[in-house]
This record gives sequence, structure tokens and C-alpha cells, in this order.
Amino acid sequence: MTSSRHIQPDENPAGIDLPLDPLPGHSSLGRLERVLKRGEFAVTAELNPPDSANPEDVYQRAAVFDGWVDGINAVDASGANCHMSSVGICALLTRMGYAPIMQIACRDKNRIAIQGDVLGASAMGVANILCLTGDGVQAGDQPGAKPVFDLDCMSLLETVRTMRDNGKFLSGRKLTTPPAVFLGAAVNPFAPPYDFRPMRLAKKIAAGAQFVQSQYCFDVAMFRTYMQRVRDLGLTEQCFVLAGVGPLASAKTARWIRSNVPGIHIPDAIIKRLEGAADQKTEGKRLCIDIINEVKEIPGVAGVHVMAYRQEEYVAEIVAESGVLKDRRPWKREARHDDQVVADRLDSILNDEITEQPADRVERAAN
Repeated sequence: MTSSRHIQPDENPAGIDLPLDPLPGHSSLGRLERVLKRGEFAVTAELNPPDSANPEDVYQRAAVFDGWVDGINAVDASGANCHMSSVGICALLTRMGYAPIMQIACRDKNRIAIQGDVLGASAMGVANILCLTGDGVQAGDQPGAKPVFDLDCMSLLETVRTMRDNGKFLSGRKLTTPPAVFLGAAVNPFAPPYDFRPMRLAKKIAAGAQFVQSQYCFDVAMFRTYMQRVRDLGLTEQCFVLAGVGPLASAKTARWIRSNVPGIHIPDAIIKRLEGAADQKTEGKRLCIDIINEVKEIPGVAGVHVMAYRQEEYVAEIVAESGVLKDRRPWKREARHDDQVVADRLDSILNDEITEQPADRVERAAN
């Protein structure tokens, strides 16, 4: 029986959790690649992973992005701090039809585990993978952990590209079904040596990057210079560049980030603007919108990646007020008739007192 429910753009009519039909020239079956290749200005956001085993914590955090983003980054222990795993978050998001971007950090896993995760993720419907080297363990709250770094971002890109395009593991063993994934990486135009940054992007593209998300952009002039070099090298014709943006909660927060988070450049003028505001949090949101409106006009910028750590509720406002979507509405999850049934069952599993013994369950199953 065919459902009369309205089918949203870039959604499989047979089910929101199912992949899209393949398109010529596309390496994945996901929405993000389609949006970018159609020339639409893409918006992605970052999901703050929970310190929890409750799936509802993920769904509540993802729901604030509904209808406003084209992809949701599932963070892989950023800052070397442990949270719910990226692959676990992706499993939950794909189940509900969201388009996750699975981050893989080389810090914690060797090539055997990483290749297995790539296959598992693709099997679950993950269409986008972001390849990262990862912060050192000394940056996190468990500095005694043993770092791996069997691969780095470059060799990870090459590994996944080999699996996808050649249908082989690094060992040369053939895959039955290669992973259909859209490959991404991170770039930082704001860290020295500045002249080398466009060349590093070129190397990531050569390794397999099809899209990149930048570090936070608080210095638009510096980013504009970077993009000029990137265009001169012809790189925007080979890779989609998404500018990283995000709201700052206060001048105090901005100072702390500048002093304690490597790779983030915040000019004095930004801090002065926040200090001069009556409501610094509102001004931080306004600042993010202003930066989006500037970077979206830079030739070669294909979208923005909104990183609103602990301010995710502002993402919809920021995207709406910036006008970057114009008249386009990204995919939005629609309520299903069985949502409440699933929610009630989950609540009973998590919270009800367990009185039935294992032997009782075996006997009940047998009968």
C-alpha cells in the first residue's frame, strides 16, 4: 500500500531511513552531496554528543536542527574527551532519517578498526565521513590514555577512498560491497604558516576530500585572503568549502577560547564588540549572523558549518536570520504514528523496575 504522506525533497519514498537512489557522478546516496552538487548553499551543524547511553539525549539534540541543516556532524571525542561514540550517534540518527556526517579521529583506533567502522557506518546509511587526525590525548580529561595515530587525516582519506573507489581494504583484500560515502576533511585557514594552508587543502583533495569544513571564522578578511589563494589554485572546482561559524557567549568566553583552544583565532575587535554590548550572548549570536552574511558572498564558499557548542538552540535563529537558505527548506523529520509507541517502550526499558528473572524470560519465550 502506497502512503499518502507528502514525500520531502531528497527522501526515499519507501522510508526515511532508506538510502536515496544513486545518481550519476555522485559517490554517496546521501542528501548533503546532492545539495552541494546542485549548487545550493549548504548548512551543516555539530551535535554536542551526550555523556549518556540514553538515545533520547541524541534525538532531543538533533531535533533543534530539524528543517534548518543539510547534515549533522557526529563528533568523535573532540578535544580527546570521551562522550557517546560517533558511530553510535550515527546509528541513531540514520534510524530517524537524519543525514549524519560521521567524524573519524585517528587518535583512538588503528586501521583495522577504522576500516571496519567505515563499512558498518555505510551499511547503516551513513553517507558522509569527515576524516580527522584528532587532538592529542594530553588535551583531554584522560591524558593517561594510549594514543594510536596509526593513520593521519591524509592517509585516512586515502584509505576510505581506496575502499570506496577500488573496492579493497588496505591489505588488498576485495570488498563484496564498497562503502558509498562522500568524503570530507577539516581545514584551518587561521593557523600559521598561512601561506601553506591552501597547499594543505590541495593535498587533502588529492588524498580524496570532496568537501571541507573550516575552523571557526572570526576574521573574515583573513578567510577572504585564504579563499582567493584557494580559487587561484583551482581548488573550489574540485572541493566544496564550508566556512566554520558559531556564536560566542561572551567576551570572557572568547578570551578563554583564544588562550586555551589551539587553532582558534579571535581578533581583538571581536572581543571589544562583545564587551561593548548590553547583552553579550545576544550580540554573540548577531556577530555569527553578520559573519555568515559576509562569508556567503565570498566566491567559492559553498556553505557554512555552524558550531554552536552548548548554544544549539540558536542554530535555527542564526540560519533563519542570515537568510542563507533563501527559499529552500532542508529536510525535516515529520512525526510518525508509531513515535509514541517507541518512546513509551524505550521509557519502560530504561526506567521500569526489572522484576522478571532470566529464567522466566526463557520459559515465556518457549511457551
